[in-house]
Amino acid sequence: MNFILIAVLVLGAIGLIAALVLYVCSKKFAVYEDPRIAQVQEVLPGANCGGCGFAGCGGLADALVKGADAGSLDGLMCPVGGQEVMGKVADLLGMAIANGEPMVAVVRCNGSCQNRPKIAEYSGLRSCAAMNSCGAGETACGFGCLGCGDCVAACQFDAIHINEETGLPEVDEEKCVACGACVKACPRHIIELRKKGPKGRRVFVSCVNKDKGPVAKKACQAACIGCGKCEKECKFGAITVEGNVAYIDHTKCRLCKKCVAACPTGAIHAVNFPAPKPKPEVETGQSDAASTASTSVTSSATSPVESKVKEEQA
Repeated sequence: MNFILIAVLVLGAIGLIAALVLYVCSKKFAVYEDPRIAQVQEVLPGANCGGCGFAGCGGLADALVKGADAGSLDGLMCPVGGQEVMGKVADLLGMAIANGEPMVAVVRCNGSCQNRPKIAEYSGLRSCAAMNSCGAGETACGFGCLGCGDCVAACQFDAIHINEETGLPEVDEEKCVACGACVKACPRHIIELRKKGPKGRRVFVSCVNKDKGPVAKKACQAACIGCGKCEKECKFGAITVEGNVAYIDHTKCRLCKKCVAACPTGAIHAVNFPAPKPKPEVETGQSDAASTASTSVTSSATSPVESKVKEEQA
């Protein structure tokens, strides 16, 4: 009986000492966490996509709280939640945020199956990263889309898919949250985030081929040949030609579409613009009738004069 009592007392003493040690350590080495971080994280969508530039929503929440303490939230944005979520965060932190332009992912490649025929057959891991590391791919263009769908796999929002007819990825702008996952996944950097534009309208050069004009044209019928016609046509300084390929700065572009008409290869795309209205055609019957009526009026107007001349001659 004494052995049992001694054992209980010893274990109780050890537990008490351990509890005291843990209590002292917890107080001495306690790390303070601002309760606002948890509140902000609850407001964020919780996608943990990394589009904000942080590892997840927890990292963004911490940065937002620190930014609020510093007096500015500039440069901090949740692409998934957009302005609605950022407005709630700003209200929670007692800050004001600038209205950011909505962005969307854009695929800058014209290399469809029709414009850019295959010249080789790739046999290996069906991945853009793997194919790109092996060489130019299955076509003569060493800059364009490889079509294996790494961007599709990277998108958490089902906003990008490969079109089976063209072999190119297409972005659903209604689902795209501009998280940038597809941009990071593309080994050839043909996908970029651009300003969505008013009514979803935007103009961009859908080509990244840096080869000289004849070489680029031979590889793809719709490639940019770096001729510079679009740059000369633009009155706003939005277009530059560098490395044999044109680029349109979406912050300067005024959506006039003059560059679209100037491009000889159709490498510049204008998205979500209304179709031009067809010119009204005059029916042949109405035209003939109008011509006959005009002739009749002319004849009637000149006939008295002709009669008078004839009388004087007589």
